[in-house]
Amino acid sequence: MVHLHHVRRPALRLLPRAVYSRGREARHDERTCVPWGIVGRRVKAVILCGGAGTRIRDVADDIPKPMIRIGEWPVLWHIMKIYASHGITDFVLCLGYKSWTIKEFFLNYRSLTADITVDLGRHDGIELHNSPPEDWRVTLAETGEHVQTGARVRRIKSYVEQAELFCLTYGDGVADIDITALIAFHKGHGRIATVTGVRPPGRFGVMNVAEDGECPLVHRFEEKPQTTEGLINGGFFVFDQRLWDYLTDDPSLILEHEPLANLARDGQLVLYEHRGFWQPMDTYREWKLLNELWASGEAPWNTW
Repeated sequence: MVHLHHVRRPALRLLPRAVYSRGREARHDERTCVPWGIVGRRVKAVILCGGAGTRIRDVADDIPKPMIRIGEWPVLWHIMKIYASHGITDFVLCLGYKSWTIKEFFLNYRSLTADITVDLGRHDGIELHNSPPEDWRVTLAETGEHVQTGARVRRIKSYVEQAELFCLTYGDGVADIDITALIAFHKGHGRIATVTGVRPPGRFGVMNVAEDGECPLVHRFEEKPQTTEGLINGGFFVFDQRLWDYLTDDPSLILEHEPLANLARDGQLVLYEHRGFWQPMDTYREWKLLNELWASGEAPWNTW
């Protein structure tokens, strides 16, 4: 993840916590390039689920990070619900570390959510009485255990290349982001990539942003400089099919390094500013915070 730094527009003030809990963010009418529209032709959501989560091992050291629970459900499920609430129900999960744990969850999803009758006198005597409310299509793609984010995305090309565009985010962060508005914004500016900028916690890299008409264009991409100012990369990207020109299958290719830097250099990376709630789950403290919010019944990302 990386910081986003404005060079022409004054920094946004932090919103009070009360605003974060109102649900979706205010509409970005003043910086949107087109009128608000619907998601349109079928859009897929790609979620990076391959990391080991070494910084949160004090919560769980035997499962992939996206499977760490907020309440009764993995954080991955919460992220998928955010997309599904905007009509995006076709997912591609980029698996790596302990991938079978995620596969097992979805293979057994109906059993986990349904009422079950077991007839012990029959070898096939299992009856599921209701279907889960989630009408999702989930592709579980093995992208390699020791592979960086850029190569993971390149390795799922065949699953998304027929889509008009696709969303991408990390499997460890939630937000009350308006996905429909994000996609409308992306379709309006006509460039290859949109990245969502959020306010820290600040320990990432910086994107320098300049205006290009009504669209804030990322014109330089720097990974982790010595600064605590500006916005950070909050995930929740949107890409069109031209992205593949910037990716290779090299296992060491990090999406946040050369690919995004080159997109920024070419004037193809646009900032979408999210002023609402955003929270990653990198540490025990953040895991505890998210669980407390969920338990309170007022989790800001629960827009469904």
